[in-house]
Amino acid sequence: MPTDSDLHLRLRRHLVGLAPEALPLTYQQAAEALGLSPPRTIRRVALALEALMHEDVAAGRPMLATLVVSRRGGLPGAGFFELAVALGRFPDNPAEHKAAYQHEFAAALAQRA
Repeated sequence: MPTDSDLHLRLRRHLVGLAPEALPLTYQQAAEALGLSPPRTIRRVALALEALMHEDVAAGRPMLATLVVSRRGGLPGAGFFELAVALGRFPDNPAEHKAAYQHEFAAALAQRA
């Protein structure tokens, strides 16, 4: 049985393999695609997404984590934006986050092609 230590790698493979029209995924859809079962399924997805963000920023790639969103609002959760700012990818000003997210989402889609 796969462990959470490889969860971010499995999530990366899944996101890269999806058709553009299947994106974005919700956190719940990502959890289901990874075969996760309770407890803490969404938290485990969030931790895998954070690992992807660290890897992608370090490698100078668009953040694949933009491809997973909350079902409420169609944007990633607050933790995504906090980490994107901390990693220097997004501006500090929250008023600029939506535009930064949209730009990063488009770049992540294009990078997968």
